[in-house]
Amino acid sequence: MPSAVQWQNAFNTGACDAALCRLYVTDDPAPHRQRYLELLECFTRQFGEREEVRLFSAPGRTELGGNHTDHQNGRVLAAAVTLDKLAAVSPQPQGAIKIASSSHPLPPIDWRDLAHYPAERGHSPSLIRGILAGFAREGYAAGGFLAYTDSGVPTGSGLSSSASFELLMGEILNRLYNEGTIPPVPLARLGQYAENEYFGKPCGLMDQMAAAVGNAVSIDFLCPQAPVVENIPCGFEKWGMSLYVVNTGGSHSDLTEDYAAIPREMREVAACFGCRTLREVAPGRFEAELPALRGRVSDRAILRAMHFFAENERVPRMAAALRQETPDAYLEEMLASGESSFFRLQNIFPADSGERSLALALSLCEELLKGAGGWRVHGGGFAGTVQALVPRALERDFCRRMSEVFGPRSCTALRIRPVGSCEFPFPG
Repeated sequence: MPSAVQWQNAFNTGACDAALCRLYVTDDPAPHRQRYLELLECFTRQFGEREEVRLFSAPGRTELGGNHTDHQNGRVLAAAVTLDKLAAVSPQPQGAIKIASSSHPLPPIDWRDLAHYPAERGHSPSLIRGILAGFAREGYAAGGFLAYTDSGVPTGSGLSSSASFELLMGEILNRLYNEGTIPPVPLARLGQYAENEYFGKPCGLMDQMAAAVGNAVSIDFLCPQAPVVENIPCGFEKWGMSLYVVNTGGSHSDLTEDYAAIPREMREVAACFGCRTLREVAPGRFEAELPALRGRVSDRAILRAMHFFAENERVPRMAAALRQETPDAYLEEMLASGESSFFRLQNIFPADSGERSLALALSLCEELLKGAGGWRVHGGGFAGTVQALVPRALERDFCRRMSEVFGPRSCTALRIRPVGSCEFPFPG
């Protein structure tokens, strides 16, 4: 295995350029080459010269369709993006896990200690310990390592930096101690386990799956323990369009109840049919018995159920539009998804707050892109980000206007990444 010096020579001579261009979907490897060189320099400064240094990458993800459907065992459409987390790593099988970075250095972790520590809950050490516990539970090997990490996934961007970190940790352990034998779907499940059981966030599996698999992924959670995953090559650039997320800067504080109310109310409707989730309810039966639901559940719960049934059927059409490369069909479904989230799901602004940043961003998208592009809420909603597909001719005006309203770093361009979490290959 190469040392940091050998890696630096490979990057400096251009031997890694082809792999960089593929991973980051670019014709210009220079900025990515520099990022890896800086990572290696930081690793060496922190840990000294090591005989073996390995490089790992895990992407962020973007939700393309299936807004709030996964917790009802529904269908989702997501994609890995080229914004990623990196790690330079050296194994130390019997030693501790030591992770350093410029922004979030972490305390050493004994990889044998799988206890739940309340003080770690909600913080990165709990994710590492949760990954280790998941490995132990599944009978996989583990060990210690030294790592220096760098994040290119903007915080607050709705691109799931937590799933990216989980898959980065999982991929390191997979490659160092399991010869890379753990497939992407089980690796995603280990990330979800860490986030659910140790970090304390009851997330679905969409984020981890997209980060593990790469490209666009259509996922059907009808059988949650064995989801049906389809990998779909995707590149909006071929359509003459760019995918953006706009961070509105809205605060997520005090939104726990708003988020929790969505799955709770959907399950209330499902319970009226003797079911646990809406996916178990036949759409035709829901339509036929809708009048009788009034009074048993709130009208908002009924509207949210209507969103689920429509969105769940929309995801396969969006996936088909990607496969068949039919931009008009995709944009039509994207806009319908956004409209349903706004009026039926009602996750654009909190019920008991003056927060309206998402509504403002979506209204600006409509003004700038109507008849030419697409826009929708991105992710959980209530605050955070919106997603837009922007024709190249409108990009400059779109970014200028969004930056004027929401700040200079609010607009982030995304490219769909063809591979999920991985070890960067040493050339030759």
